[in-house]
Amino acid sequence: MTIERLNPRGMHSNPAYSQGVSLPASARIVLVGGQNGVDAEGNIVGKGDLAAQTTQALANLAKVLEAGGAKLENLVSLSVYIVGDQDIAPGFGAWMAFWANRAPPPIIKALRVVGLGNPDFLIEIEGQAAIA
Repeated sequence: MTIERLNPRGMHSNPAYSQGVSLPASARIVLVGGQNGVDAEGNIVGKGDLAAQTTQALANLAKVLEAGGAKLENLVSLSVYIVGDQDIAPGFGAWMAFWANRAPPPIIKALRVVGLGNPDFLIEIEGQAAIA
């Protein structure tokens, strides 16, 4: 059985996200904790730069997926936490460059928050992947 991306007729279709996902009961799930724009040494990448932090957070997410035996195409859900009322366009651009021309994208929720674990963090991304 396969993972099905749900984009029903009569609903908005967007290349950045799917409206829903249906998983088979046998799917193995890989959960990725919140990733920030931090490099391997723990340094914040791109202080004050949402695009740079998003790019690094997504790279970190990809490494965790790989460690769990999942590929980017296995992503079924992302939660994105964005600090304050900043323009999300740079982060969105980083996501679209990261996802590129892959299969239908995962479902995505974006939330604005007052702050994250470090005052220099602008974004945190957590994900779920399913391997059928």
